Amino acid sequence: MALLPRLDIRQAQSIVMTPKLQEAIKLLQLSNLELSEFLELELERNPFLYRLNVDEPSEAGENLSDNLCAVTKSKTKANGIQVAEANKPLINNNIFDKRNFFKIHRSETFPVDLSTGKFTSTITEKVSLQNHLLEQINVDIPDRIDRVIAIYMLDSLDESGYLTVDTNAIAETLGCTIYRIGRVLNTVQQFDPPGIFARNLSECLALQVKDRDRYDPAMQKLINNLNLLAKRKFDLLKRLCGVDDEDLREMIKEIRGLQPKPAMVFDHAIVPAVTPDAFIYPKEGGGWLVELNTDTLPKVMVNDRYYKEINEKTLKAKDKTYLSNSYQAANWLLRAIDQRANTIVNVVSEITRQQAEFFDKGVQYLKPLVLKEIADALNIHESTVSRVSRNKFIATPRGTFGLKYFFSFAIGQNHNNPQSSKAIRFQIKNLIEAETPDNILSDNKIVNILKKEGIEIARRTVAKYREVMHIPSSIQRKRDKFIPSEL
Repeated sequence: MALLPRLDIRQAQSIVMTPKLQEAIKLLQLSNLELSEFLELELERNPFLYRLNVDEPSEAGENLSDNLCAVTKSKTKANGIQVAEANKPLINNNIFDKRNFFKIHRSETFPVDLSTGKFTSTITEKVSLQNHLLEQINVDIPDRIDRVIAIYMLDSLDESGYLTVDTNAIAETLGCTIYRIGRVLNTVQQFDPPGIFARNLSECLALQVKDRDRYDPAMQKLINNLNLLAKRKFDLLKRLCGVDDEDLREMIKEIRGLQPKPAMVFDHAIVPAVTPDAFIYPKEGGGWLVELNTDTLPKVMVNDRYYKEINEKTLKAKDKTYLSNSYQAANWLLRAIDQRANTIVNVVSEITRQQAEFFDKGVQYLKPLVLKEIADALNIHESTVSRVSRNKFIATPRGTFGLKYFFSFAIGQNHNNPQSSKAIRFQIKNLIEAETPDNILSDNKIVNILKKEGIEIARRTVAKYREVMHIPSSIQRKRDKFIPSEL
């Protein structure tokens, strides 16, 4: 049979990723801040998109389209989410409210006003280490030249509060005598916090002990021989310090209570706060409220009046095509954002329902949860849940968490009582933190304790979780905590 080229017509179905569908998927996985940046670009590019300012007169909105984006109005309802009334913010109406759903957990430190549903600010202004030391330099060092030397030393501190430049180098750089440099150094080493401007660990600890008026000859010899303490040569230390077992134990406890990095006491650099995409907080009378964070998004509308005015004029076909495409793109964008908002609310609400015990009782009650369970409950694709949970954060009474935090696999062999890997890690950490010097738990002991609580895991799993949490082995913990009675 000869092979000849020919043309055939066949009918088949296939999924085609249109540009609009691709953009909708992109919007779904953006965080609120990323979406805000995207909308800013669209506002510049599309002449029919309009930003609604909060202080704008209401008459301006009457001439515009009623097709608001999802951050100002929602018209859908799903999974216990109440319908938002027209022209009212979505944040006040997207409520996950199950009567007697579970007992409300009230956190005294949770920064939310239940009467208004608004989070209160918890960040207060704190003095930096540099400003704190500058104030002391200006007060305690009257001589102008000495103040210059002290400020030079201040600029030479590392992040732990240690002086990183040798006094001889300072004297040579500033053209001063080594005596004057030493005198200024002695002054600044008396500043608060104790131990600041030290040149090494021994000097740092010595300054703190002097501040407590505990720098006797025995303590001086112990601090000068920290290497012997690290090697646990207690018999040699007793002879050098001239003390007995009880005195040495007390001295070692005092050393352990000091701050080896004094600058960390004033490490108040505020880490940029994560902006939550949604809020979860208890509702008075029972249930939980799930609200979108609308404050981070611009209020966007479509200017129908402007489109009609321009479209009525005599324009070229090319211009009419551009205007029509822009108008359709603007309307589609708002619908896509509305759909994104509803999807996020639905997913967060379902997570709240699935992880009810976590919000009520704590981390140890976090249930195993996978994306497919949320997808099946909401009748959406698993990839949609994955995109929603990417780069999204929710503020809860127990802190701010990424949505990914609530997903974890089941660990253990007890199928009747599956345990989340995060919950097991939390229990392991609590067990180790409750250790005493006389009862250090090995990995096998932890396995047996968890087994009694109905959690069956392997020893290597405990070791893996311990390493993930940067917790040393039982042997190292015993060395760190235990001081022998027969020193």
